[in-house]
Amino acid sequence: MEIAYKVGNGLYVNLTNKCSCACVFCLRQGDDKVGESDSLWLEREPTADEAIAAIREKLQAFAYSEIVFCGFGEPTCALDVMLEVARWVKANTTIPTRLNTNGQADLINEKQVAPLLVGLIDTVSISLNVPDAHRYQALVRSRFGERSYDAMIDFAKQCVSLGVKVVMTTVETTISHEDEEACRRVCQSIGAHYRIREWVDDGK
Repeated sequence: MEIAYKVGNGLYVNLTNKCSCACVFCLRQGDDKVGESDSLWLEREPTADEAIAAIREKLQAFAYSEIVFCGFGEPTCALDVMLEVARWVKANTTIPTRLNTNGQADLINEKQVAPLLVGLIDTVSISLNVPDAHRYQALVRSRFGERSYDAMIDFAKQCVSLGVKVVMTTVETTISHEDEEACRRVCQSIGAHYRIREWVDDGK
């Protein structure tokens, strides 16, 4: 299984193929790899020890600028493993950590997740996608329905309030420039940074 893989200067950690969404633009609908990976489809979910071993091996070959929890699934679907791995990273390296997420962690885990990230995750990158709940659901097709939008916004607010850097993103060409400006205002109201990312992301 490919648990750790290189994208740009980042070391990405693939913990699960589970996701609460089926986004219309999701890369895994037409491909099985990203960056310098071979296949990100997992035979099973790795344990924390397996993920740590994979990270340790990769760290011997390259000086990575960050460690990113992001694979072919929503990392917070494997929350306990992710937190254990992040704890090891913080205890054994000085490399910044990032979580790429759909922001639905509280719904997925049925509890507030943001407080658990403090001290373990330096940056949370959340897929905002559009500035309203109805179109958000049409785009991401979350199993939680339209309430997932408000949950995502609340998660972002919690992270910001706890001092975790939050970057909220939309995908280039999927929405209008007017909607991008509306998304920018949403981010400003939360205290999050706004980023428009390419259809095929460079991982930054």
